Amino acid sequence: MTQSHPGTWRGDSAPAVPRPGPLGWLLVVTRGMAILSVLLIGVVLILPLRAGERLLAGPRRPVTGPHVQLVCRICLWLMGLRCEVRGRPMRSPGAVVANHASWLDIFVMNAAMPVFFVSKAEVAGWPGINILTRVTDTHFVARDPRLAQAQAQEFCARTRAGHRLLFFPEGTSTDGRRVLPFKPTLFQGFLDPDLPRTLAVQPMTVIYHAPPGRDPRFYGWYGDMALGTHLLAVLAQPRQGRVSVVLHDPIPVAGETRKTLAAKAEAAVRSGLSA
Repeated sequence: MTQSHPGTWRGDSAPAVPRPGPLGWLLVVTRGMAILSVLLIGVVLILPLRAGERLLAGPRRPVTGPHVQLVCRICLWLMGLRCEVRGRPMRSPGAVVANHASWLDIFVMNAAMPVFFVSKAEVAGWPGINILTRVTDTHFVARDPRLAQAQAQEFCARTRAGHRLLFFPEGTSTDGRRVLPFKPTLFQGFLDPDLPRTLAVQPMTVIYHAPPGRDPRFYGWYGDMALGTHLLAVLAQPRQGRVSVVLHDPIPVAGETRKTLAAKAEAAVRSGLSA
């Protein structure tokens, strides 16, 4: 499967994805089976946990959020990819915005803090990825004006329930070496008068550090790169690199416009990548 749709960032020619050797295939099987087992156990456990949550906490996610976080941390550990987090998750109601570089973001960002991704509706049909998005309670958005009001209401309801919805304002993924301009239109939903007045947006920067000897863009998944080929290359890498996550200070929404909010969030995310 390839990632190809209008608005996709392609940049320069993508680096050659290394093919697994004998040791690589052994790592693919052992790591892949271990990660798949953890994900399956996580899915089995999350169903009764969520049922209990609904009875005791309503729409809030005080248990399954940390549960997904733990599952993602274990998966990264099994993969051999070290994850370092700087900064603290915000405590006030709000959302998170971040740069987007790889399918690994699903694991990395959930490992950094309990979040719920906001994604285009087409992702719900991508094999493999769709399982992860469903389990992590992804908020799907369809590009249909007839559904705009209903989607806005769902966003408000989930925010009031304490869900940390995570947006990718670049609108596409990159090679992880840059931050593309943030789209101000994606920040319009934060200005809804029905949302809490104390609402804030927390910028998050994710920086991938390639394994020694590999192309700096090794972990980037973008353009027309095939998911399966890239996934195999990452699992087959004997000595992994690492990933750093920077949680910036939250930006209060009060008094901002969608353009000023987008500009401040972009500047914060960009500063984390260049630090």
